[in-house]
Amino acid sequence: MNKKNVKKTEELYQAMLSLKNTKEAVDFFRDLLTEKEIVELSNRWRAAQMLNQNIPYSKIIEETGLSSTTVARTSKWLKKSKGGFKLILKRINIHRHNSSTPEKGLF
Repeated sequence: MNKKNVKKTEELYQAMLSLKNTKEAVDFFRDLLTEKEIVELSNRWRAAQMLNQNIPYSKIIEETGLSSTTVARTSKWLKKSKGGFKLILKRINIHRHNSSTPEKGLF
């Protein structure tokens, strides 16, 4: 990635880090992305969660509508990437075990 794109990307990450709750995230991402893009990202995240639970590719493809290539790529990133998926999966699992109030849905 060139320096100009790195700076823009870092600014986006900083904006995301400033979000304080789910409602702010919903509003920000709905302004930033199309509904189709949000659904695509949500499906990729769901695939990562399902892969982490050792759910078969066929079930993931059926539930998410993702291609087998996207599921395979997500699996590769889950296993051998920078660890972002695993970090957030771990944090979410800790949060779920320590929280009695579930988050409201995005839509």
